[in-house]
Amino acid sequence: MTPASAPIRRILAIEFVVGMAALGSEIAAARLLAPYFGDSTLIWANTIGTVLVALSVGYWVGGRAADRNPSLRGLCRLVLIASGLIALVPFVAGPFLGEAVDALDAIEAGAFVGSLIAVLVLIAVPVFVLGMISPYAVRLSVAAVEEAGTVTGRLWAVSTLGSLAGTFLSALVLIPFAGTKRTFLIFALALALVSLLGLARRAVLAPIALAILVALPVGTIKAAEPGDTLLDEAETEYGYARVVEKASGDRWMELNEGQAIHSLLPEDGSHLTGGYWDEPLVLPFAASSKPPARVAILGNAGGTTARAYGHYFPQTRVDAVEIDDELTEMGRAYFDLRGENLHTHTADARPWLRRSDGRFDLIVVDTYRQPYIPFYMTTREFFELARDRLAPGGMVVINVGHPESSDDLEQVLSATMDDVFATVLRDPVQDTNTMLVGSDAAVSGELLAERVRDLPVELRPVALATAARLAPRLPGGRVYTDDVAPVEWLVDASIVQVASDGER
Repeated sequence: MTPASAPIRRILAIEFVVGMAALGSEIAAARLLAPYFGDSTLIWANTIGTVLVALSVGYWVGGRAADRNPSLRGLCRLVLIASGLIALVPFVAGPFLGEAVDALDAIEAGAFVGSLIAVLVLIAVPVFVLGMISPYAVRLSVAAVEEAGTVTGRLWAVSTLGSLAGTFLSALVLIPFAGTKRTFLIFALALALVSLLGLARRAVLAPIALAILVALPVGTIKAAEPGDTLLDEAETEYGYARVVEKASGDRWMELNEGQAIHSLLPEDGSHLTGGYWDEPLVLPFAASSKPPARVAILGNAGGTTARAYGHYFPQTRVDAVEIDDELTEMGRAYFDLRGENLHTHTADARPWLRRSDGRFDLIVVDTYRQPYIPFYMTTREFFELARDRLAPGGMVVINVGHPESSDDLEQVLSATMDDVFATVLRDPVQDTNTMLVGSDAAVSGELLAERVRDLPVELRPVALATAARLAPRLPGGRVYTDDVAPVEWLVDASIVQVASDGER
């Protein structure tokens, strides 16, 4: 078939679906990486950059291929090849990304390198083939030089509309309701169907096979480790979450790549964990002899600390803020999240704090999507807001998660808090977790030790250990602001630095 006789409506339909699949797959690819590498701007930058490079190379190669064989059948073969490659992505993703994470963990390298490699392998090839299709479509559609501008503009407009449809379809419909794996399969199915416009009847077997795959159960997203039991998992609006019961009987909530525990329910059902969740129960007594009347927990996850407050201080009002309502539901179902004075809120932490009426005796900040904390929760403006929402004598406690032996993030947060609060102390509770305390009141380990008898009996050993650790903040660090807060680069640089130190 010559370019002049190629049915323009078929080509326009192909361009629309190809544009839809390209952008839809890009969004699904970033989502696919989230359980392993997190969901940060660096991950998105890697994904978008790789897609753009693959498309560019595809445009160049596709133009040359179209000049050699300008036929509708050749175009539709490319569409069918792209369909098959996209359909393969969810099947190879799990084993490949699992191996990638294990390999990177061995040297503790940053998510930037790992995500870039994963995207290159998983997405670049099908996107490259999709890129070949647009110049091929132009070659088939232009019958005379005089109409080249009009035809090309029409094709690009239709392709862009398809991209817009793919963006909203994947983000708002397919990923939330069908899941990431089926999102890839549905876009592959759409491509296979539109490829039939220029292929023989036997090609109908491809969309039939893909339709069967879409209908089949997709299984678990990430399997539990040997000896552990996967109790629940979900692809939520904000990432991937799962609840695992360990061989010891403890329950863990893991988010995204699973390299940190975000909530913990001990096997015996006790309210103390031996981890950083216990610290907000005793730190307020370093400033006051009375339990806090009102506490805000920003980044509640499954509610480990909120649950403990309900047990040890039932008169304390706890406002537990979590942006992801599915984590709150998991907390209720698996982590005994309850309390007579517990009030849960589904909201982004900083806007919620700005809208609140304040007067908190304690504000706990634990808003990680490991390994990153949102930049807007690390700035001078955020801590000024938190200070303004404190009652007289109140304090802010922030969990600083960091690679072992790396103090970079702690120094930055300490310097920023010191720019706002009269007193900033550190509580190095774990090798990878330091609690920073900010307050305008007099706060010290000595005061906490003197008030140990004011605490419930079970909390007294925790308070004594905390009092012994409390120390002045680390020197150094840059003050972050809403305008400049490169927290993701700082975290990745810290991970890479720890890795290089370990290799020497």
